[in-house]
Amino acid sequence: MEQKSVARNYIYNLSYQILAIIIPLITTPYLSRVLGAENIGIYSYTLSITTYFILFGSLGSAMYGQREIAYVQKSIKKRSIIFYEIFIMRLITLFISLLIFYFTFCLNGQYTTYYKILILEIIANAIDISWFFQGLEEFKKTVVRNMLVKLISVICIFVFVKTSNDLNKYFIIYVLSTLLGNFSLWMYISKYINKIDLKELKIIRHIKPMMMLFIPQIATQIYTVLDKIMIGTIVSDKSEVGYYEQAQKIIKLLMTIATSLGTVMLPRIAATYAEGNNKKVKEYMNKSFAFIMMIAFPLMMGIISVAYKFVPVFYGDGYDKVAPLLCIISPIIILIGLSNVTGTQYLLPTKQQNKYTLSVIIGAFINFIFNFIFIKNLASIGASIATVIAELSVTLTQFILIRKEIEIKDVFKISYKYIISSIIMFAFSIIIGYFISNNIFSIIVQAISSICIYFALLLLMKDDVIFDGISMIKERVRK
Repeated sequence: MEQKSVARNYIYNLSYQILAIIIPLITTPYLSRVLGAENIGIYSYTLSITTYFILFGSLGSAMYGQREIAYVQKSIKKRSIIFYEIFIMRLITLFISLLIFYFTFCLNGQYTTYYKILILEIIANAIDISWFFQGLEEFKKTVVRNMLVKLISVICIFVFVKTSNDLNKYFIIYVLSTLLGNFSLWMYISKYINKIDLKELKIIRHIKPMMMLFIPQIATQIYTVLDKIMIGTIVSDKSEVGYYEQAQKIIKLLMTIATSLGTVMLPRIAATYAEGNNKKVKEYMNKSFAFIMMIAFPLMMGIISVAYKFVPVFYGDGYDKVAPLLCIISPIIILIGLSNVTGTQYLLPTKQQNKYTLSVIIGAFINFIFNFIFIKNLASIGASIATVIAELSVTLTQFILIRKEIEIKDVFKISYKYIISSIIMFAFSIIIGYFISNNIFSIIVQAISSICIYFALLLLMKDDVIFDGISMIKERVRK
């Protein structure tokens, strides 16, 4: 197979991530006003529980499948066998998960109507084969699919969700868009695989290595989903879940700009590692670290500088508590960006999942303990603090575990330019915001001026990432 361009795949993936940011900027203010904080909390709570059943039903097969396809992407016979083996296993395990979900939540109890709708979300994940195309580095197909589905779902939200009684319609739009999107990828599959004799399939051989990737995913979910469940369980006011969900949503949307590179680099590093080219692997790592630092620092400082003006404009009345939550959670943009490079881009492709597993188990344990301590008295603020502490522990653990393989000190050497530029940018943004009273106008001016100041400073410092990007653009223009 022809090797795909990392830059092109990153642009494809980033373009989708940008759309994923723009769409919530359009829908979230509308939904927060129409549905209200309590309904948003119910939506977040029930979807979080469903996510657990999808997680356990998938057994880590998506990330595992992406990596395994990347190892054999040049052999159509091998990738065909692996595709069928992993897909059949996903069908079986997710069907079992669906049955347990149905008998546990759909027959009686609170929110049964919503849980019945969310059955389609489990089915949608069972037929998802995006992991296969990502393993082949065919990101264009998954991106185009995702973009079309997102746009259709936005239209449906504004057409059908009109009042606080339309929460069930919002659920239906969400699950049907996922189902339609995952189903659409099947029209391309015949081009990339051959028919296989069922006797050639050895499904059982994938269980052990798949479980090795499944364990860290469980641990990761503990501090990405369980916090919302713990808030909803410990705190009587379900609005607290809504506040936390909205703050997390904004931070994670910003975070995807940096971490979207990890989705592209995992199959590339896996394929390079399979060829035995360790020097090239380290070269990819250094470039990833530099890029992540360049993006993550200004994103964190930027959202802190506009948080208290952004929240009332974006969410409307009743969401004031989201602003301090944004400021508290924002450091995870940097922390997850770093652990994305060390974990997703390095430890997993190079078959060091034991180290990856250890780091996320430590993070999950710390998150659970601090959630238990803080949520009772601090509610969503406590969960936010616990999340930052957990992500810090994951990043530090991974740095310690790979210190003999990767020069960690180099990461800090390349970061000083981005730290200095971000601090200066932050100071200017705060000053500008102080003198402009109109929130909307202030946010626009702060954002534009911050971007200009930040990149101007990097140009003055002759940053390698910036100049490499300019050179790449010039080469493409010449072609």
